[in-house]
Amino acid sequence: MTDLTIRRATAEDLPAIVRMLVNDSLGKTRERYAEPLPGEYLRAFAEVEAQKGNEVLVAEADGRVIGCLQLTLIPGLTRLGMTRAQIEGVRVDETRRGEKIGERLFLAAIERARQAGCGLVQLTTDASRPDAHRFYERLGFVASHVGMKLALT
Repeated sequence: MTDLTIRRATAEDLPAIVRMLVNDSLGKTRERYAEPLPGEYLRAFAEVEAQKGNEVLVAEADGRVIGCLQLTLIPGLTRLGMTRAQIEGVRVDETRRGEKIGERLFLAAIERARQAGCGLVQLTTDASRPDAHRFYERLGFVASHVGMKLALT
């Protein structure tokens, strides 16, 4: 595999990130790529960047962004005030799947969470994604809880 760099995303990475979010069976119904990018993405990225303990990581190879995820640290009162890490928005470019890019992204995110003193890493995954479930389980994640969501829009 080509040399892969995992790094914090910059605003210049947004077009590639949004393209990956759209190029997904679920993303096609809820994301929108256009040039220029919809302002909602620029606003959201600025908010993520401004919030302590919140970052988007990208995987880059040959000068091209080919994977991404969002890592958010959540301080809490439960479990004796434990901080947990939440992983969201995981995507790998469809032409690069099967190269362990997602695994490398996850391992980097887990290490960042560990270094930040988190006691656990959690995520939600759509029930319609059995391949993703197998991937997360292979990395050691356990389906220990039932997630629920309430759409407000």
